[in-house]
Amino acid sequence: MEITSYPPGTPCWVDLNTADPGSASEFYAELFGWTVHDSGPEAGGYLICQRGGKPIAGIGPQDEPRQGPTFWTTYVATTDADASAEAVRNAGGQVHLNPMDVFDAGRMALCSDPTGAAVALWQPNQHPGSTVVNEPGTPCWHELATREPDRATEFYRAVFGWDAAPQAVGDTEYRLLRLGGRKIGGMIRIDESWPAEVPAHWLVYFAVPDTDRALADVTRLGGATVVDPVDIEPGRFAVVHDPAGGIFGIIHLNPAG
Repeated sequence: MEITSYPPGTPCWVDLNTADPGSASEFYAELFGWTVHDSGPEAGGYLICQRGGKPIAGIGPQDEPRQGPTFWTTYVATTDADASAEAVRNAGGQVHLNPMDVFDAGRMALCSDPTGAAVALWQPNQHPGSTVVNEPGTPCWHELATREPDRATEFYRAVFGWDAAPQAVGDTEYRLLRLGGRKIGGMIRIDESWPAEVPAHWLVYFAVPDTDRALADVTRLGGATVVDPVDIEPGRFAVVHDPAGGIFGIIHLNPAG
């Protein structure tokens, strides 16, 4: 599905922060069929990943190479990054990178919610975000994992106007995140079955034509499986990590998913 603009409060872009963008781009290009374009030295080596000529995701270098983990970040659309950053602070979150212009692409800020999950703000100008979603090789779902779902629900309601509705997913405590009645993501509680060292985080899922085949490709390319395939109503999903440890989800969406 092609997208030309995102309503404020909607996840709109994802990027990977990693010590070795070149190696990461080779992994994801092979896995998802992306072509990768360097934005140039003035952009700090930021890479734009495309599929069919459409921007899908970004890959950027760590500020201090090899000093931190590799991770994916979800960006949420806003009409005013400065006002949204202030709303983050007022709701108990933190702003780690104050709003700044990214050339003529847009204006961004890096934040975290009160439970510790990192999330970014994106005020679009020339770059709306991912211009294709819910198709193979593109983002299709954003999921918050947190030990404090009630606190997170209050925060995201205050900042973005989201509401959270309980959703039956086996024995898992799960909530659908909605904006104006439209599903825009999910929230899962980190319970005692999770490793104690796992922090609150956002997880991006990418659609794939075949989950099991994609898992085999992940392994062949140097990644590994974190959560084995599971069949749920929207489709068959798994959680994996890339060779540098960046965690993401893959899912084959059912026709009604």
